[in-house]
Amino acid sequence: MTNQPDPRHITLGRIAELVGGSVHGDPETRITGISGVKEAGPGDITFVANPRYLPLLQETGASAAVVGPGVNSQDLPLVVAENPDMAFAQVVALFGPEPVQPPTGIHPSAIVDEDARLGENVSVMALAVIDKGAQVGPGTLIYPHVYVGREVRIGRDCILYPGVKVRERCVLGDRVVIHANTVIGSDGFGYATVEGVHHKIPQVGFVQLDDDVEVGANVTIDRARFDRTHIMEGTKVDNLVQIAHNVSVGKHCVIVSQTAIAGSTRIGDNVIIAGQTGVDGHIVIGDGVRMAARSGVTKDVPPGTVVSGFPAQAHDRELKLQASLRRVPELLRTVRRLAQKVEQLQAQLDSDRTGPSDESSPENH
Repeated sequence: MTNQPDPRHITLGRIAELVGGSVHGDPETRITGISGVKEAGPGDITFVANPRYLPLLQETGASAAVVGPGVNSQDLPLVVAENPDMAFAQVVALFGPEPVQPPTGIHPSAIVDEDARLGENVSVMALAVIDKGAQVGPGTLIYPHVYVGREVRIGRDCILYPGVKVRERCVLGDRVVIHANTVIGSDGFGYATVEGVHHKIPQVGFVQLDDDVEVGANVTIDRARFDRTHIMEGTKVDNLVQIAHNVSVGKHCVIVSQTAIAGSTRIGDNVIIAGQTGVDGHIVIGDGVRMAARSGVTKDVPPGTVVSGFPAQAHDRELKLQASLRRVPELLRTVRRLAQKVEQLQAQLDSDRTGPSDESSPENH
């Protein structure tokens, strides 16, 4: 038996109890489903975490909403939680579909080298390959078409989704999640050019992902030239990110889609890198730095700084620059008008200096 309530009969008061929040409004409001704030209808509970979207609560068709502290509504019952994102995640788990239960054991079509070592309750699905000397920790789930290279070490309770490639000697900690078609340990991009010919430099290091790292789909994390490329505990990497050789990323960072980080850069803890950001190589990013989307970071960034733009600079300075740039068309029109005025005044001044011509002078008549 389970203590989970039946979501078909759950009240708002019970939801508040489950997520550690408080009810503003009728605690007996019946909730039958979950939805986004724009799509919600009667019986649904929705949420708003960003204050920018609070006006949508006045328009939503939902029967209730999860919000943060300080939010009030005259008409809509609310569950007020300290962290509405986390609270709504618990609500989603309550109403969402049951998690997929993958098969256990080793599929007959999987290839597991006789020198590989698998812990208890490891699942290896169809057409996966576990190469010589690899070690896979207890409870780890390896989906179809995954390749685990020679002497790779994978911790316990990890998930490698279809098509993941973990190349030789790379190390994954516990509870690491890697989404489909990501490559861990591809060669670093290193060449020596001699007389116009590019000669490959061997990349003999490895990649290390610490505990609770999650890596999105179609990500490439290159192995180090020497030593390791290191992604530390709790960091989350979005889809379509490139992390080059010998990069070090600190604990609990967030790296958003289409970001590229060049080689040997060191990134501190709790850094947020927004989408389509480019980070130059061999620089140091301090703890707690925030990079706005499409930043181009070309030099060291001190701890706690918020940067944006290209080349990236302090965010407030970039905002002033962008505001000034938007005024350029108006300023150009003003300059043209002033130039015309100057030309007219110059012409008038030249005319006044020359005076009337001799032919028209009274003395000549």
